[in-house]
Amino acid sequence: MNAQVFSFPDRLRRQQIMYLALPIIGGMVSQNVLNLVDTAMVGSLGNQALAAVGLGGFLNWMAMAFITGLATGVQAMAARRLGEGKQDQAAIPLNGGLLLAMLLAVPTSLVLFFLAPWIFGLMNPDPEVVKIGAPYLQARLIGMVAVAMNFSFRGYWNGVKLSQIYMRTLIVMHLSNVVISWLLIYGHFGFPELGATGAGVGTMISTYIGTGMYIMQAYVLARKNGFLQGIPQGETLVTMLRLSIPSGIQQLFFAAGMTAFFWIVGRVGTAELAASNVLLNLLLVGVLPGMAFGMAAATLVGEALGKGDSEAADQWAWDVAKIGMLCVGGVALPAVIFPDLLLSLFIQDSATLEMARLPLQLMALSIAWDTLGSVLMQALLGAGDSKRVMFLSVGLQWLIFLPCLFALSTWAGIGMLGVWITQVVYRAILTSGFWAMWRGGRWKTIKV
Repeated sequence: MNAQVFSFPDRLRRQQIMYLALPIIGGMVSQNVLNLVDTAMVGSLGNQALAAVGLGGFLNWMAMAFITGLATGVQAMAARRLGEGKQDQAAIPLNGGLLLAMLLAVPTSLVLFFLAPWIFGLMNPDPEVVKIGAPYLQARLIGMVAVAMNFSFRGYWNGVKLSQIYMRTLIVMHLSNVVISWLLIYGHFGFPELGATGAGVGTMISTYIGTGMYIMQAYVLARKNGFLQGIPQGETLVTMLRLSIPSGIQQLFFAAGMTAFFWIVGRVGTAELAASNVLLNLLLVGVLPGMAFGMAAATLVGEALGKGDSEAADQWAWDVAKIGMLCVGGVALPAVIFPDLLLSLFIQDSATLEMARLPLQLMALSIAWDTLGSVLMQALLGAGDSKRVMFLSVGLQWLIFLPCLFALSTWAGIGMLGVWITQVVYRAILTSGFWAMWRGGRWKTIKV
């Protein structure tokens, strides 16, 4: 590794990284902050509502995970076409992504809508949690088609360096989500009082608002790049599937793993499940900016490889990682110093807050290293190395982390703190694996 890897990026490189990353960060942080507002509103309904919405959200994420992998293929191909100087073809992968999104999401959402009560009952033994959570999940599933299309748009806008469009659209979506959910959860201004289900309906409606915005903006800005200019050729769809399927499988198993994580924590107790829902939402405040830096790295890596410059691609990944670790590590400091202040915004029960304190501090201390993993993972995906990313992620999560967590929680009685120590160790090992893969350099030879 050359000396430049260890030096901090110069001003021009920092500017280019932040130009790409800041809009993505703004959009993703707005998503998480408003999710936290949603969590706070539902939290006022009690531990069972909070647990139901947390589990329902992860079940919905698992249901959509494979389809959201389309964003990886769209972004990698759009960035590569940009680097090759073929801007007039940059939106062709987007057309393919939207077509596949509809073909996959429509039948999947219909089947899962009717299975939702049964699935929820399998995942949690508390009948009140099931009663609250199943309608919430059904409302979210109605938005699956829009979510799938939105991820394809996200891949395109980030791939062609127009991430500010992604940010603006997400902010509008999530502001709409908060307003509509507030009206429907509590029944303000004559709207029906739907409780936790209102949060699901609000999220679903705001998702379709975002899809409409994306389509209008793409019609104006991406027509010259091939948007809606015919059905993509077979080669384009095959390449997209080759890139997207491993990423989709990784996302599916990761989401399923997080759902299994909730199931394991739910066996410990409803209070632990409610606390874990809050912790994961707070964790995303740090993880999502790390992912945003990673998406910027994916675009810069893909563009550099399109120009045939693998050394520049390598340097971009390390430069983005250094800036991302510094920024995210700084954002996490308040959670180390003032954990009770943050937790009290979402948890009213003092015993639940007590059990969440140390896990929150532990997560905050480890978030910078986790950011390195997020950046290198996205850089590998931007280079088209989605298959190896899938094998590492799925294998480590399902063959090591989840079996260990189940055994420790079932037979060793490790409790809430032990659960989260295991989670942090698993994420640290995963980051080390992405580090080794990037250093190995096999990604430099992949054709997209």
